[in-house]
Amino acid sequence: MAIVEVNFHSTCLNRMVTYKAIIPTEHPIKNQPFKTLYLLHGFTDNHTQWLMGSRIALLAEQARLAVIMPAGENSFYVDDERRGHLYGEFIGRELVEQTREMFHLSTKREDTFIAGLSMGGYGAVRNGLKYHETFSHIAGLSSAFILDRALNSTPHAESILERRSYFESIFGNLDELIGSDKDYKALIQKLKNEAVDIPQLYLACGTEDFLIEQNRDYRDFLKQEAIEFTYVESPGIHDWKFWDTYIEKVIEWLPL
Repeated sequence: MAIVEVNFHSTCLNRMVTYKAIIPTEHPIKNQPFKTLYLLHGFTDNHTQWLMGSRIALLAEQARLAVIMPAGENSFYVDDERRGHLYGEFIGRELVEQTREMFHLSTKREDTFIAGLSMGGYGAVRNGLKYHETFSHIAGLSSAFILDRALNSTPHAESILERRSYFESIFGNLDELIGSDKDYKALIQKLKNEAVDIPQLYLACGTEDFLIEQNRDYRDFLKQEAIEFTYVESPGIHDWKFWDTYIEKVIEWLPL
């Protein structure tokens, strides 16, 4: 196994960017490309956090799975056309293309997965659905399904995650948020209407997590839409103990 840090110039973000990659050193089948998990961090974290907070390196080595961990700033992994920071396109297209060129990764949809925690859980679901032709499996842990919080935000809130100006800087005009390509419910309905192959979904959240009600709401929405998915709750809060436990379960769930 090799753990590599890569810096390259992103056209989507108009600057140099950094990501960490876990690359197995050998495949059980000679010359076979590796299946790949694109793994997204949470709010305030960076591309090193999964390596520091979890056993992902050990789990990836055991599974012979390549793992790509980009830096997402506090962007929620969506596009900001005004500043030219296209995080969604970076995750869903450019990063996949660049890593496939650099490493011996499978180019098949069935071998390409995306997952994340909290903000990264939102980013995995949003971009996994938007770029459904690239990703076959999506996993969100303690996912930040917080469009309701964005819509109910106020101008002078003390917390940045309650402040309207912050959400406007991320999502743009909040009056146009519902039904947009940043809306995880609208994306499901769009793919249903287009009769395309919706990626497999795995969602997990701790019962003491402050995001549990938002995850239950999305669970209920997926049931209502008759979408095939896996949803798990267990005791836990918004912390690495929960995420470390469930990233192992995600890897067990992937078609490896």
